[in-house]
Amino acid sequence: MSGSTLNKRTGLIQPAIARIILQLITGLSALTFVFTVTQAEAGEIEPRAYVNTPVGVNFLLGGYVYSKGDLSTPGASPLKDAEVATHSGVLAYARSLDVFGASGKFDVIAPYSDLSGNGMVGGERRERNVSGFNDPRARFSVNFYGAPALSLQEFANYKQDLLIGASVQVSAPLGQYDNDRLINLGNNRWFVKPDIGISRQWGDVTLELAIGAMLFTDNDDFFGGQKLEQDPLYISQFHLTYSAGRGVWLALSGNYDYDGRTTVDGVRKDDFQKNARLGVTIALPVNRNNSLKLYASTGVHTTVGNDYDMLGVIWQHRWGGGI
Repeated sequence: MSGSTLNKRTGLIQPAIARIILQLITGLSALTFVFTVTQAEAGEIEPRAYVNTPVGVNFLLGGYVYSKGDLSTPGASPLKDAEVATHSGVLAYARSLDVFGASGKFDVIAPYSDLSGNGMVGGERRERNVSGFNDPRARFSVNFYGAPALSLQEFANYKQDLLIGASVQVSAPLGQYDNDRLINLGNNRWFVKPDIGISRQWGDVTLELAIGAMLFTDNDDFFGGQKLEQDPLYISQFHLTYSAGRGVWLALSGNYDYDGRTTVDGVRKDDFQKNARLGVTIALPVNRNNSLKLYASTGVHTTVGNDYDMLGVIWQHRWGGGI
């Protein structure tokens, strides 16, 4: 084979590999955001939270989320027959990292919401309309098995098999909060959420399982100055994802939240949570640096908390890492 022929073929292969990598990145590391207005931000559905992404890639995300539904409350709660609708804007930044040879990621989320709702309080119909920031959240994750830190060029030869990772997310009490109201956008307390996930790929199909727990600090200014304490809320998720090629993927997801019982001024409440949701997500590439993600979810079983339907769209822009 002559040198000129080899150079021509190499010139064709390299752009092809680059296109494949960019198509893969289109479907990777897009974040799913779910914001609720209850005292525990539960009900999250997040497919592909544990994937490998080339090191040094930045992600800027913006989107819109709409949710509407009932707010199920325990028998002792003064709030009855509540209905809530929320329009949320989402802004987030993420970056893929090299964590001592393993692939990792850091992300921060800043949501802003407009909430309207009504319910019976003390036998009277009350309305609530409020706009403001939700509590911001930041997360650090690392894939410690099956997903080494790779450059864009090295990523061309990577193929996922079994992947295991872990993350920790922190929420800061900086969102809108009024202690005279039962429903707020912020929670006036911190929470920490450690999580561990496992992902296994078979051809175009990937199964992902994750378990975690939300650990809450106390809210010392809850509804008129009371003290709110909450047990850990245990969260499990499953995601079945199908890759249709060219960066398009579709996921069927579900989650189950358990416990999270509260105590107010020393009085134990009958609000043990056993909530389940189902959702679908589709990711669509736009070009080499941009993609869209559409998702919807609904409650299939709710004991305490929001029994709501949700629709969302997220735009994602990528740069850096050799893209």
